[in-house]
Amino acid sequence: MLFENVYYFGDDLSFHKGCVTVENGRIAGISEPKPHGGSEIKYLIPGLVDLHCHGNSGVDFSDGDYGALKVMARRLAENGITSFSPASMTVPEAALKKAYTAAAKLKREAPQGLSKLRGITMEGPFLSEQYRGAQWGDCLQSPDEALFDRLNEAAEGLIRIVCVAPELDGAEAFIRSVSKKAVVAIAHTAADYETAASAIQNGASHVTHLFNAMPPMLHREPGVVGAAAESGGVTAELICDGVHIHESAVRAAFRLFGPERIVLISDSVRACGMSDGEYTLGGQRIQKKGDVAVLADGTLAGSVTYLSDCMKKAISFGIPAEHAVRAASYNPAAVLGIRNEVGTVAKGKCADLVLLSADFTIETVYSDGIPILKK
Repeated sequence: MLFENVYYFGDDLSFHKGCVTVENGRIAGISEPKPHGGSEIKYLIPGLVDLHCHGNSGVDFSDGDYGALKVMARRLAENGITSFSPASMTVPEAALKKAYTAAAKLKREAPQGLSKLRGITMEGPFLSEQYRGAQWGDCLQSPDEALFDRLNEAAEGLIRIVCVAPELDGAEAFIRSVSKKAVVAIAHTAADYETAASAIQNGASHVTHLFNAMPPMLHREPGVVGAAAESGGVTAELICDGVHIHESAVRAAFRLFGPERIVLISDSVRACGMSDGEYTLGGQRIQKKGDVAVLADGTLAGSVTYLSDCMKKAISFGIPAEHAVRAASYNPAAVLGIRNEVGTVAKGKCADLVLLSADFTIETVYSDGIPILKK
């Protein structure tokens, strides 16, 4: 297969015009553009990587249903997300084990045409009651390494990210130890600057949905945002759906952290891709209306937007296209430890690719070089 005279997102994390050849599911070569090729602008970017999504199309990862997980992965692939790390909610241990066992099965079987499961994001239950957001309060608890180990065993070692509110009892020791096994993310937290900075010093290296479910950054109380911004090795997620964060704050985050540390996520829930109405999330009822999903009290309950649309929205907010693509592909791939496999269009990498029109609308998605057709 030959992609002729496209603008491809290369290993230097910028766009170049050229021809990209795919053979046997891999990028076989990249050559100079042909002088008499078409003038229509097409972008060829790596398949997107969503490291924080709960569900879509009426299904949720925490349901623990293997068939439902396949539906979720199919819809992700159709929307340009060719790799993902599903995020679990704060639910009982038995439910988490069931979900993680289903994830391990999908990883082993790797059905063609579905988004590839690259890990698991364990969002709960080690979270703050005050900033729990849409997480189920009855199942919140202090960090417990033994619980993490049991769940990671059920997941066959797939937990890549574990979320923690660093002010909780036992969090310091947990972060110091578990950061050697997985990426520890500061999340759903009331932590002040000093507590967040200490967590980072002890091994936390990621922040879950920056600005959301944490105190705001104030000039005398910079909090998690300030501590993470000045720690060069910390990456930060952004839900760029136009609902969770104002577009000015999106631009500010890219300036504050730099395009190398921002990770765009969807935080999508089962109502994503569905009509308006009532759904559930982690055992709680949510209402979807338009682009917004909320609990009964008005609390935002995840997003109903795919990562590809979040990336496109970031570009519409004024984020340079190269930075938005990087934040939705290469950066999350780096966090998950798979950047040598995906994240850029480069010789030898997996041919998980997305062909975009001039306005960054998806035209075709490829998994291992094979077009994914919408069902």
